[in-house]
Amino acid sequence: MAKGYQTNQERKMTLSSFGKDLARRARSKCELCESAGVPLSVFEVPPEPTEAVDIDQCIFICDNCREQSENLKKFKPGEHWRVLAQTVWSETAPIQVMATRLLKRQADSQAWARETLDGLFLDEELEEWVTKAE
Repeated sequence: MAKGYQTNQERKMTLSSFGKDLARRARSKCELCESAGVPLSVFEVPPEPTEAVDIDQCIFICDNCREQSENLKKFKPGEHWRVLAQTVWSETAPIQVMATRLLKRQADSQAWARETLDGLFLDEELEEWVTKAE
């Protein structure tokens, strides 16, 4: 048990060390909903690799986006997520992946999300990543 705890703590420390680089990339805004002036934290886009932590699998998001991304029961489709119609076109792979997953969650109830997904093209590698942790 101690080894698992230690490994988890090391992973958390490594993730927190990405904060400055991710804040710079995100221009201190949530990389999903673009909220500014709110606390942001590093979010590792699932599925997390079992070995090394990689900054190329992380995004910088607000607490609201984190909570709704991590917990399907707390996800609330609607206007808060409308910005995903632009976010999904990001050049940063983990942002595209999370935006696509969140659009899919609300495609049944939100016409704009369905339309965005209809016009979206992802390469095979990103499409596989999107579906891995759904």
